[in-house]
Amino acid sequence: MELKGKKINFLGDSITAGSGASSVEKRFTNLIAENTGAICNNYGIGGTRIARQSKVSVNPVWDKDFISRVEEMEPEADCVIVFGGTNDFGHGDAPLGTMDDRTVNTFYGALHCLYISLIEKYPTAKIGILTPLHRCNEDNMKGDGDKENNVATLKTYVEIIREVAEYYSLPVLDLFKNSGLQPKIPVIKEMYMPDGLHPCDKGYEILADKITKFIETL
Repeated sequence: MELKGKKINFLGDSITAGSGASSVEKRFTNLIAENTGAICNNYGIGGTRIARQSKVSVNPVWDKDFISRVEEMEPEADCVIVFGGTNDFGHGDAPLGTMDDRTVNTFYGALHCLYISLIEKYPTAKIGILTPLHRCNEDNMKGDGDKENNVATLKTYVEIIREVAEYYSLPVLDLFKNSGLQPKIPVIKEMYMPDGLHPCDKGYEILADKITKFIETL
């Protein structure tokens, strides 16, 4: 896909919103727009999750789940990119569920609902999925012993994102596998992800390059 002049909607969380960047101009969506001439609409909201929660969050903004925001997105788009899941792992309370779920209240089900919603709203657009980046606490186990209640590492969430995207034949850019950004390595954390989760300017440059190349293949 030639990106110049194309309209791209980015739906995401704080990384899409640009947390950790020195300015709005340094977030990856703005870098993509500047480097390619694409029209990039940023629908990133920090702390938000893909699945709907059972309890109100400490910060109500976090409860603006991805599915509820699809309706607010620009109706005309050549491409839609979804970048989320790290907050479902980090502070979500929705159970993982199963591949058969079609409810917004489990992680599996919310992914199904989200992808169906996007396909129906943008039937002629290219839709691409990005997996979460590595983060410092990614091996923490969630839940209280109930296998249906998020006893999982971040890698499990990544695998579910891959699985559901494959079901809809949606292309995936596996940033968990191929970004080169692993904040458990001190030099990488210092240079690219100082807080262990959000990229800094140099980290966003890496993301912009990888995401641009991904979109060009759609």
